[in-house]
Amino acid sequence: MSKDKKQASVAGRMLRHLAFTHAAARRAFPSATLKAIQASIAAGERQHRAQVRVIVEASLSLGAVWRHETSRQRAHELFARYRIWDTEENCGVLAYINLADHKVEIVADRGVSRLVTRQQWQQVCAAMTAGYARGDYHDSTLQALAMLHDVLAHAMPHSDGEAKGGNELSDKPLLL
Repeated sequence: MSKDKKQASVAGRMLRHLAFTHAAARRAFPSATLKAIQASIAAGERQHRAQVRVIVEASLSLGAVWRHETSRQRAHELFARYRIWDTEENCGVLAYINLADHKVEIVADRGVSRLVTRQQWQQVCAAMTAGYARGDYHDSTLQALAMLHDVLAHAMPHSDGEAKGGNELSDKPLLL
């Protein structure tokens, strides 16, 4: 890519990140949607041993955009910051949504990532982004979370007689 195209690409990305404010994220993910996501996570975690966290971020800082930080890098940063890795079975899963970049990233701890294929994660991400392209944040997020919970139920089912519903991470989605 030529230097001019790179500069135009960075400038365009900066404008997108300036345009996606916290207010825009609140419109896409109002209180009712956040509550529905929380309920979906709570119900889904009764089907498997994994711990799911959803983080929605309107945009990155301009410094991060200037440094060419990707949504994937940011997801890994948030995975560490919010200690999603800190579960007894190393079974934390982060679904990170970056509205400005139109990206969904899933980061899973080693206890889960060895049991789920990259293709399975990509299918969940694709379900979300397809709905987001239509402006459907509520239903597409819930539909994708249902897919995610199905994947996790097959990969990390509860053992017979095992207590279901142990909760090591908050089910409440974060809106940054």
